[in-house]
Amino acid sequence: MKINFSKSGDFSAPKNLTSNSVAVLVLTQEQVKKSTLKQVKFAKENFDFDGKNGQAHMVVLADQILAVIGAGAEKDLNELQLQKLGSRVVAFLNAAKIKDGSVFFETKNSAKDLANIAFGAVLQSYRFNKYFENKKKEKELRIQVLSLMVTDVSKAEKEFAPLKILAENTFFLRDLVSEPANILHPEKYAEICKTLKKDGVEVQVLGEAEMKKLGMGSLLGVGQGSEKESQLVVLKWNGGKKGEAPLAFVGKGVTFDTGGISIKPANNMEDMKTDMAGSAVVVGLLRNLAQRKAKVNVVGVVGLVENMPSGTAQRPGDVVRSMSGQTIEVINTDAEGRLVLADALHYTNTKFKPKFIIDLATLTGAITVALADVYAGLFSNDDDLSKKLESCGISSGERVWRMPLGEEYDDMINSDIADMKNVGAGRGAGATTAAQFLKRFVGETKWAHLDIAGVAWKGKGDAMAVKGATGYGLRLLNELVKTYEK
Repeated sequence: MKINFSKSGDFSAPKNLTSNSVAVLVLTQEQVKKSTLKQVKFAKENFDFDGKNGQAHMVVLADQILAVIGAGAEKDLNELQLQKLGSRVVAFLNAAKIKDGSVFFETKNSAKDLANIAFGAVLQSYRFNKYFENKKKEKELRIQVLSLMVTDVSKAEKEFAPLKILAENTFFLRDLVSEPANILHPEKYAEICKTLKKDGVEVQVLGEAEMKKLGMGSLLGVGQGSEKESQLVVLKWNGGKKGEAPLAFVGKGVTFDTGGISIKPANNMEDMKTDMAGSAVVVGLLRNLAQRKAKVNVVGVVGLVENMPSGTAQRPGDVVRSMSGQTIEVINTDAEGRLVLADALHYTNTKFKPKFIIDLATLTGAITVALADVYAGLFSNDDDLSKKLESCGISSGERVWRMPLGEEYDDMINSDIADMKNVGAGRGAGATTAAQFLKRFVGETKWAHLDIAGVAWKGKGDAMAVKGATGYGLRLLNELVKTYEK
C-alpha cells in the first residue's frame, strides 16, 4: 500500500476530490458535536454516529460516497491511539473494497498525528501471500493508495520517516516468523542474517565446530538430532561511542520444534515454525537500528537450531555441560529453548560485558495460561530495567507484565545428579522456573527475560496486525533503545 501526504486545508476539501478516491473523515467526539457538514449530520441522524472510538460508517449521498470514522475523545489521542486509528481506517476501507482513500483529520499537531495514523495504517496493510497461487488475488490488500491530508506535508514526511523504517522492519520480522520450516532452517536463517551487512551491521556466524570449541554443549545438544547444522549468529551495530559497553539482546531461534524425543502432540504442531520468533525480534531490531542510524552500541546474539527426533537426538536423562561449566540434566527435550539460551546468554555476557541483557523467547505455554495473548511475561533481576520495559510497553502498545523470581523456584530445578535440570518439579510455575533457569547464566549483569509465547502469533487480527505473526517486541525494544540514545 502506498502512503501519500497531500496538502489540505480543512474538512471542506472532500468535495474537491476525484471520483476515484473515497474521502475518510476522521472525527473526534468534540468535532462531531460541532460539525455542520451535511455528511456528518447524515451519519448522526442515520447511524447514531457520535465519534466514539471504533465507530465507522459509509455515507452515501447523491453527490458523494465517503467514510466517517470515530476517533474518540481528543484527550485520549496519544501516539498509540492514533496508530490504532490508522490501522482501523485501513481495515475498514479494505473490507469495503475501496482501492483509494483520502484521510481528513484536523488536530492541533496535524503533521505528527497524521504520521502516527500512517504508521498504524501501514502495519495493518501487511500480508504474507507469497505461497498462494490460485487464491493470491483474493488475498491481496484491496486498498492500494492512502492519502493523508495535512497542512505541512514536508513536516509530516519527516515525522513519518523513522516510523516507515520501523514498519518495514516489522514486516521483515513478520516474514521471518511466517516462513515455513522447510524454507527457514538454521543455515538459511544465518544467510539471511548476513544480508544485514549492507546496512552496516557486523555479522559473525559460528558453526557447530566453533561452538564445540567454546564448550556450548547445552545449545548443541538441542540440535544434534537434526540434519541441519546449528548456528550462533552475532550481530553488532556500533553507533555509539567507541569502547562504550553495548546493550545486548539475545533471541531463541528454534526454527522448528517437534519436542525432540519428548515429542509434541500432532495437533497444531505446525505452529512450531514460530518458535524462532524471539530471534526474529533481535534480528529485526538490529536491522532497524542500523537503518535509522541509532546513536548507541548494540549487540544481538541468536541461537539457531532445529529440534528433531532421530537416532542422534538428545534423550531425556542426558546430562550436558554448558559453556559456563554448569551441568544440566535434560528431563524433557521439549524444554529446549532454555538450553539454547543458556549458552547464548553466557557467551554474550562474558564476551561483550554489556550494560544489560534482554532475551526474548517463545519459551513456555505456561505464560500463555497466565497472560493469554495480551501481555508478554517479564522476568528480571533489576527493578530499573523492568520499569523501563513496562513504560516502553505502554507507549508502544507491546505490553509486559512482571512475574516473580525467587530462591524457592531455584529449589524446583535442582537436580540429583547435575547442577540443575531443565524443567521444574510438578506442573506449577512453569514460566517462572524457566526464567529462574536462565538467571543462572547471566551472573550479576542486569538482565530481563521476555516470554513472548502468547503474543508472537495471534489466531485473529487486532488493531495493529492481521491474523498471524504480530512482530511483537520490535516497537517495544526500539522505544527502550531510544531512552539510552538520549
